[in-house]
Amino acid sequence: MSMKIKLNGDEYDTDAGTIGALLEELDIMPGRVAVELNIKIIKKDRYSGTVIKEGDEIEIVSFVGGGCNKS
Repeated sequence: MSMKIKLNGDEYDTDAGTIGALLEELDIMPGRVAVELNIKIIKKDRYSGTVIKEGDEIEIVSFVGGGCNKS
């Protein structure tokens, strides 16, 4: 059953019923992101059990490694 959510500020149609399923649908490794559902941060161990509904606002933030290059 397809539903509309807001994903990182844009409308998105998904068949996923949970955060975990959405990450799988997007081909995103759960260990490399932080997820916010309706302004609440979701713990990684709750991704597969956290249900998403029509109209939910989801932000997915990727971690980027880097360093400082001092000349």
